[in-house]
Formats: sequence, C-alpha cells, structure tokens
Amino acid sequence: MADEVPEPQAPPRHAPATRTTARWSVPGLPETPVKRWARPLARFLRVEAASGIALLACTALALAAANSRFADAWHALFHLPVALRVGGFALDWTLHHWVNDALMAVFFFVVGLEIKREFVAGELSEPKKAALPIFAALGGMVVPAAIYLSLQMGQPGERGWGIPMATDIAFVVGCMALLGPRVPHGLKILILALAIVDDIGAILVIAVGYSAAIEPGPIAAAAVGFGLCALFNRIGVRPVGVYVGLGAGIWLAFVLSGLHPTVAGVLLGLLTPANAFVSPDRFGDSLTRAAEELRAAQSLSEEERHDLARALESTVRESVSPLERLELLLHPWVAFGIMPLFALANAGVRIDTSELLHPVEVAVAAGLVLGKPIGVLLASAVTVKLGLARLPAGVSWPVLAGGGCLAGIGFTMALFIAGLALEGGLLEAAKIGILAGSTISALLGALLLVLFLPRGPAPAPPAEG
Repeated sequence: MADEVPEPQAPPRHAPATRTTARWSVPGLPETPVKRWARPLARFLRVEAASGIALLACTALALAAANSRFADAWHALFHLPVALRVGGFALDWTLHHWVNDALMAVFFFVVGLEIKREFVAGELSEPKKAALPIFAALGGMVVPAAIYLSLQMGQPGERGWGIPMATDIAFVVGCMALLGPRVPHGLKILILALAIVDDIGAILVIAVGYSAAIEPGPIAAAAVGFGLCALFNRIGVRPVGVYVGLGAGIWLAFVLSGLHPTVAGVLLGLLTPANAFVSPDRFGDSLTRAAEELRAAQSLSEEERHDLARALESTVRESVSPLERLELLLHPWVAFGIMPLFALANAGVRIDTSELLHPVEVAVAAGLVLGKPIGVLLASAVTVKLGLARLPAGVSWPVLAGGGCLAGIGFTMALFIAGLALEGGLLEAAKIGILAGSTISALLGALLLVLFLPRGPAPAPPAEG
C-alpha cells in the first residue's frame, strides 16, 4: 500500500496513575491494611504543629512529676547509668546524658538537613528573599544575649548568655496553627526561615562557646570520616548502612574531641546530597523500559525478573534526593520521639516559690520576652529602610511584632544550651526562666496577632513563576 498505515497502539493494561489531594496512587496495586490504618496517623504527622502538642504534654508531665512526691524517682530514672562497652573502651553515661548527647545528635542531623534544604531550594536560596529573615534573626539573637549579659555580667550566671538566643520551631508553628487561616503565608515563611537562621546561630554558639578543650587527634579522625562520606557520595556508594557506620564513627570522634557531639549531626546533615541520583527524565525512561520488560515477563527467567524488580526498586528510591528521603523518614521520629523525650529529661524542674525572681530567671525571661521582639523589629526596620528587603504581603509592623514575640518561644534549644552553660541551682533557675519567658512570649504573640490580623482568612500566596 502506498499510504503508510499507523501502527496500532496497544491499549493500556491498567488505568493511568491518578493524583489525590495529598499523594499519587496507582490503581491496581493492592492496599495493605496497615497503610489503610496508618493514613489518619500520616495526615496527623504531616501537620507539623502536632509536634508542639507532644512537646507541651511531655513538658507538663515532667513538671508535674518533678513537683510531686515521685520527684526523687523521676530524677533517679534519668540518672540511671547506661554503659556501652566494646573491649576496653566504654561510654559510661546516664540516661540523661545519652538523650542529650546521642539522641539529640539525630535531632541536630535533621536540623542540618532543614538548613541545607532552605539554602538549596527554600527561603534562604535567594539573597533578596533571605535578607529579611537573616537580619531579623541576627537582631533576635544579639539583643536577647545583650539583655541577658547586661543583667548577669560579672555574676555566676554570666556563662548562660546563649540561652535566650534560639527559637523553637514546633511551638511557634503550633501557636500560628491555633489562629488558623488568618495568619498570612508570608508571616509563616518569615518566622520559619528566621527560626532556621536562629538554629545556625545556636549551633555556632554551642560549637564555639560551650565546647571543651579541643583534642587534635579525634578531630583529624572526624575529618577523615567527613572526607570518606564526601568521596562515597561522589563515586555513587548508595547503601545507607555505610553512612550510618561512618556517622557513628564521626559522632564518637566528636565525643572524644572536646567539641559537642551534636555539632557532628549538623555537619553530616549539611553534607547530605540535595539532588536525586536519578533525574526525572532518566526516571521516566527507566519506567518505560521496565514496563516493556514486564510485558515480556513470561519470557524471562525467575532470576531475571528478580533482577528487574531490584533495579526498578533502586530507580524509584534514587529518584528522590537523599536529603528529602532522610528528612521525610526521620522528621516524625524526631518530632514525636526524640524531642518529647528530651522534654521529659530536661523540663522537670522543681518550682520553689521562695526562689522565684532569681536573677538568672529574670535575665533569661527578659531576653526571650523583650529581647526577641525588639531585636527582630529593629533589625527588620533597618533592613527595610536600607531597601534590602520589604515586608511580606499581609504582614504589617504590628503583625511582625506579634511574630517577633512568638520567636521568643525558645524551649528546646534554650534548654539544651542551658544544660551546657550552667549547673546546679543556676540551671534550675534558667529552666524556670525559659518556661516562664516562653509562655509569656506565646501569650503576647498570640494576643498581638489576634488584635492586628484581619478577621477573615489571609489572601492565598501568589503562585510561583
């Protein structure tokens, strides 16, 4: 025939993949009961503010236990000796020590992932977008520290100057969630980016201000470990177990070095690749070729089918960047496991009414309640005045003041730094100051937002591109 006859197209074996409001689904694949049961929990976990509820509950439990007739038993629980021995080497720590120096290294690893994500593809990826949260965060760190030092300079609690510098993301998100759709998208993004920059500042404070004398040998070993991580990433070593082993070795080197071991977690998070090993184009081509092979599966041996399935599994896994994959995997464990356990281990302080208004309590609370909003507002005003940035849509100066007050909720990182900086009665006073200052900051911030935000829902954020 002279005319070219088009090749008939085979009908699809299954209906195409469909997308629900939350995720993709592939018709024809069976749904296991555990997935069906876990769906409500998964939706709950996707609400980041829920971790603030868990933190609040554990804080209340720790405070109640520390001020009850079970206080001695509660204290003894977290000072239970837990030893790790390998040959002649031993880490003979208390349970409290393991929580603060080992489990919190995982928390800081996730913080490192969040920091890298923000600098690669988030609000800190463009200088114009990053200017306001960076300068607001710097003001919100410097002013609280200055207020604390002005009240404690030359006093026994002087070393605690870093306590009121950081912001607790979970509690801040929880407070904004209580106000629902009235909170403008720009304020949420600004405060979250500010909290990320705060975390960077807190990490530097921990590394520089609260580390012991440095041992060069373990530092050199840690540097070799980081170099191996970078090399293995470069040459395509993919098994997670390899990096878990290297990470554990680096953490141990930091333990022996004098630098706080949680800093190792942050650096490992920053080293995690942010790009997928399999690009979207390669992923599509791989799926097409796999589909063609599967149509001819009857001609393949059992071993060949197994190899094809393994290759397809690897392709799907590597189409998501290691950074995104690890963050999705670890964030629920950190938010609903490690952080609440940290609150249980650290927030249990006995409240003695005769010791209220201790100078350290006042200095910490003043840094959080006054220093944070003042620092955020002053730095933001200077940044906007110089033309380096402008306020986000829907965010007025009174609204930003409310956001600055919320940034004074310094729970998790503040407690962590307090444990490094102070001890004994000074530490107990600092904890009470953190709890009081964070509570007052939350109430003030929520009140200002209720007063100055419009009654209706905030306008939807402009579409990208």
